[in-house]
Amino acid sequence: MPTTTEPHITPAVTPVSPQPERTPDPCVVVIFGASGDLTKRKLLPALYHLEQANLLPKDFAVVGVARRPLEDSFAADMKEGIVAGGGVEESDPKLDPFVDKIQYHAMNFDDASGYDALNKLLAEIDKQFGTCGNRLFYLATAPEYFSDIINFLGQHGMSKPCVGPSSDGKKNWVRTIIEKPFGHDLDSAKALNDEVNKVFDEDQIFRIDHYLGKETVQNILVFRFANGIFENVWNRNYIDHVEITAAESIGIEGRGPFYETAGALRDVVQNHVMELLSFVTMEPPVSFEASAVRAEKVKVWRAIQPIHPADTVRGQYGPGTVDGKPVIGYRQEDRVHPRSQTETYAALRLEIENWRWAGVPFYIRAGKRLAKRVTEITIQFKKPPLLLFKGKDGSKADVQPNIISMRIQPDEGITLRFGAKVPGQGMNISPVNMDFNYAESFGKSSANGYERLLLDAMLGDGTLFAHRDGVEATWALITPILKAWAEKPVKDFPNYAAGTWGPTAADALLEVEGRKWRKL
Repeated sequence: MPTTTEPHITPAVTPVSPQPERTPDPCVVVIFGASGDLTKRKLLPALYHLEQANLLPKDFAVVGVARRPLEDSFAADMKEGIVAGGGVEESDPKLDPFVDKIQYHAMNFDDASGYDALNKLLAEIDKQFGTCGNRLFYLATAPEYFSDIINFLGQHGMSKPCVGPSSDGKKNWVRTIIEKPFGHDLDSAKALNDEVNKVFDEDQIFRIDHYLGKETVQNILVFRFANGIFENVWNRNYIDHVEITAAESIGIEGRGPFYETAGALRDVVQNHVMELLSFVTMEPPVSFEASAVRAEKVKVWRAIQPIHPADTVRGQYGPGTVDGKPVIGYRQEDRVHPRSQTETYAALRLEIENWRWAGVPFYIRAGKRLAKRVTEITIQFKKPPLLLFKGKDGSKADVQPNIISMRIQPDEGITLRFGAKVPGQGMNISPVNMDFNYAESFGKSSANGYERLLLDAMLGDGTLFAHRDGVEATWALITPILKAWAEKPVKDFPNYAAGTWGPTAADALLEVEGRKWRKL
């Protein structure tokens, strides 16, 4: 949790028995774009963690699909990624049998003959591994390939399950996971949704946001709805304002061409931050089935009033110092235009016009090359209406407001700040923190968040995935800002040094209302 000189109270955590888990049907996971970094660092380690936990079906296989001829090295390379990135011992007895289930298929994504060959390979895998015709297609490619892959899967009859039950007596299924970004504005998102829905039914489509795989994000709902003490004060009567910070200390990591077309607003705010906002603000769903949760999230996004450009701030980092080392500015990064107008920082002020939240401001900030890596949600409550406590000179004591801080990453946990009397003869008040830390309470985990999402997709559970209604609702909020920014280029980029907390205009966004960003 945040470094502080304030006293701490650490609560005890009572161990509970884990709930029984469901095992998916036999299936094959087909990863398009498998030569990319995501597959080796995240997807294969996540699948192996599921294998370690006995959550994968016995009859299971993985097929990597990409353009390069990697047939001889792909499985060994994935094994290396599982060991290096998954916290796995090379001697783990389950590792080699798992790697034996990994195959590779080289093809161009726009080559029809490649899909014929892939279809034949999958039929052979069904016979070899008993995967019963069940398919999970994972699109881990650049967005420009989404349409080709989706259309060719449809044209070659690979988007629909086989007619009749599979060999294990259950109904066959075919599903697809599509990585973000899902469109680059509202019009493109609608067009892509239309294109995908021509080939796949909506319940076959799993638009993934890896943030929703994080335990700390899912815990927001548990914190709110499994604890009777918080929900009663979770509204405009008691909450002064809410802050959401998604800060990275790293730069663009060599992804110049991608980031030039994305920027912080598209890359982080439209998806990750809007999902966090919905979990914090949604009404209790009638159940935790996918349709019920999605309905409440969409209600939140549609209740957000249009965001005026005056309530937005954009920034771009210049040269600076991060972790004591000098770093270059964004415009000096590889394959970035020397006069780029792409924002690496975005801050917004918004309001949700519904009965629970009317009048409560929400402040959002996200950016690259900031002072530290931290994603945190801060709920600041209103000060007590009558300050009874006074200093010796009769002046009012500075009673700090109560705060609930949810740390999504790193040092995952929750802090509750409240006032306590300092020992002594006077009535002096000091803020103290009550801390819950995931690693201390439950042990450190090597899971990367994709485990839950991959398992849910294999099970057909779309609760933690985006629906087309939600995607279009969030783009409807963000697209007018993008248009306003495009019409009015910034003259003072770069406007914050790397290693700071962003442009000073972001501080003014709060200061004009007598508030300031929480120090993280």
